[in-house]
Amino acid sequence: MKPKEILVFGGSGQIGRHLLRKLTKNNFKVTVVTRNLHRNAYILKSQANAGWLNIIELETLDYNKLSKIFKNKDICINLIGIINQKNRNSFHNIHTLLPQKLAKLSKENNLKQFVHISALGIEEASESKYASSKLNGEKEVKKIFNDYVILKPSIVYSVDDKFTTLFFTILKLLPIIPLYYQGKTLFYPIHVTDFCEIIERVVLNEIKSETIECIGPEKISFKQIIEKLLQSLKIKRLLIPMPLIIAKIFANLFEFTMKKPLLTRDQLVLLNFNNTPSGKYKTNIDLELNDNLKYFDKEISKYSYMWKIGGEFSK
Repeated sequence: MKPKEILVFGGSGQIGRHLLRKLTKNNFKVTVVTRNLHRNAYILKSQANAGWLNIIELETLDYNKLSKIFKNKDICINLIGIINQKNRNSFHNIHTLLPQKLAKLSKENNLKQFVHISALGIEEASESKYASSKLNGEKEVKKIFNDYVILKPSIVYSVDDKFTTLFFTILKLLPIIPLYYQGKTLFYPIHVTDFCEIIERVVLNEIKSETIECIGPEKISFKQIIEKLLQSLKIKRLLIPMPLIIAKIFANLFEFTMKKPLLTRDQLVLLNFNNTPSGKYKTNIDLELNDNLKYFDKEISKYSYMWKIGGEFSK
């Protein structure tokens, strides 16, 4: 039987790298679209055996060029997302117009399934440009293509992320750590392997016309996340709630002085809303899409040694 062909956008990121291994192990032929073959090829080629992974470079996601790539594909998976917007890479372009374009192409080419990654906890955060662009993207996908699956994860973490690894670095450097909104914002962190298992099950079980909120096994506040990171590093830091007006000043400063800001004004808005299930949709736990969900403190302990004196010998 001819293996199913899957088209993946955003394959060189944290989720993509783990997902490619899972898909090709299940005998799916995967085509990955990347904007920079020179930079990303070495990452992508190491994720699968020869013959099961095809890499295509597209500098711009032109509709006509994309249409050719979609031919003879069975499934499209969109992993592309940004946390900071700049120039043409705006939230509207990446989170709304791109999913709209991919959904149209999926429909025109009679794909069996379009899996789109959105975000958890954005329904109430309409003041955030990030959140509103993600919500609009979901609406466009649902409006255009019936055989969609929208996955809404909380924070996805691993040794390859830009969240725990960034905070490990900050915690090692700074003696005082600011807490925005008293550190009360709630999250359900989900490990990248658990999230990729959800995508794998969605594809294998041919789930369609479903929106799924993807969560880890525990509800943790932002302050508790920082405390768990500190415990893993076996260090102490002073955690101080930062007044909102001062936080806004720092966010403005970071945006104007840093290429990749530590905090933006939009992220500050987003942090005022819990990253938790809305109750409108089923979760991965409801649908039994995972075997054993991983716990945050246990998983971060597996790579926190990289920020300790002595490295792995500090264990």
